[in-house]
Amino acid sequence: MKRIFTIITIFITLSLVGIIYFQVSWLRNMILLRQDQIKEKIYDATKIVGKELEQYKGSYSLGPGSKSQAENIFSDDFSLELLKPPTIGRRFNTAELNEKIRNAFSQMGLEKMKFEFGLILGDPRTNQVAKIERHTDNFGKSYDDSANNYSQAYILITPSGSAAENLAMDETLFIVALDWKDFAFQSLRWNITLIILFTIIIITAFYLTVRTILRQKKLGDIKNDFINNMTHEFKTPIATISLAVDAMKNEKVIQNRDKISYFSKIIKEENQRMNRQVETILKASQLERQEVELNLKPVHVHEIIKDVADNFSLQLEEKNGKAELLLNAENDLVEADEVHFSNLVNNLVDNAIKYAKENTPVFVKITTQVDGKNLMIKVEDNGIGMNKETLKRVFEKFYRAHTGNIHNVKGFGLGLSYVKTIIEGHHGTVKADSTLGKGSQFTIELPLKK
Repeated sequence: MKRIFTIITIFITLSLVGIIYFQVSWLRNMILLRQDQIKEKIYDATKIVGKELEQYKGSYSLGPGSKSQAENIFSDDFSLELLKPPTIGRRFNTAELNEKIRNAFSQMGLEKMKFEFGLILGDPRTNQVAKIERHTDNFGKSYDDSANNYSQAYILITPSGSAAENLAMDETLFIVALDWKDFAFQSLRWNITLIILFTIIIITAFYLTVRTILRQKKLGDIKNDFINNMTHEFKTPIATISLAVDAMKNEKVIQNRDKISYFSKIIKEENQRMNRQVETILKASQLERQEVELNLKPVHVHEIIKDVADNFSLQLEEKNGKAELLLNAENDLVEADEVHFSNLVNNLVDNAIKYAKENTPVFVKITTQVDGKNLMIKVEDNGIGMNKETLKRVFEKFYRAHTGNIHNVKGFGLGLSYVKTIIEGHHGTVKADSTLGKGSQFTIELPLKK
């Protein structure tokens, strides 16, 4: 079973790792593809603007807002201005160029993308930059930041056959898309969110599957431990009754009334012992189905503790032990079921005696005190204590600390589970603290009666 569980876990883990790996690879490829698509759209938008501006190259008419041709003719540089056609930078101002680029970006589905641009005038003879005609405020800084921004250039060519084909100066439009990778990533945010969500679902399913398998394995171990404990618990009284019955068949015993009475008493006690064990199991079953109804009424806790201590006085004397009661609570009145509350205190004291150290007098201390609106009850012992693993699981049903095949401590592992269930039924809490080899302490907190 353990080997099969290991194999299943390995296969599921490999499948999960493989699925996550391919999802990450697919996501990375999808981001790269989207980046390529964004670059292509930026190129297309730049081309749209460039084609539109090229229509004005080689034309001697000025755009709106520029100087008239007459003003050019009578300028200081009359002959030069007359021969050269106006540049795009003179025909359109920065705001007009920005609007054209924005419209082109919107046409390509890049409405939310931020950009900077510059229109550069060049010398056709030297092919060098003459000056920057138009530009946005952060064009130079954005153009230099090639790590985060993407630049696209378009050379504005004078149409062939136009009057100023060889006279118009070269112009280049540079558009810088800002944080284009982040823009590509943001455009995929819903896809990425869904991928992460489905990955989390897969991991959660894997976790729940492994947890369920572990839980089933633990339940199987608990079942086997319970069967073993039950076998040992019933084996002793059955064997004792069998011996008593065989002894009563002896002719000498039959003729002796005292011996008949003695063996009859043994049979009755062992029978009652088995009945108590059966009732314990049935009670645990009823608690699990929440069929037990608590009969709550005002109860003085100190009286119950004193009665329980008196009931264990003989057992403590046999082991040279004692119980110390420090009932310091000024108010000990709570709403409780007297029978069940007495049983839970009885279980805690019984455990203190059961798990006592060998050759050491048993010492049980029960303390009460008021903490605000709650009554605190502490049951301490000097027994064998518990390790961290046992302490974490001590309130689990049927759980008992592993002692191999040694069954010197009787029980089904139901006592502390019963204690926790009853305390919670009284709207209280219980916690355990222990040091291996030094003893344990159980702290109960119950609301006081209003």
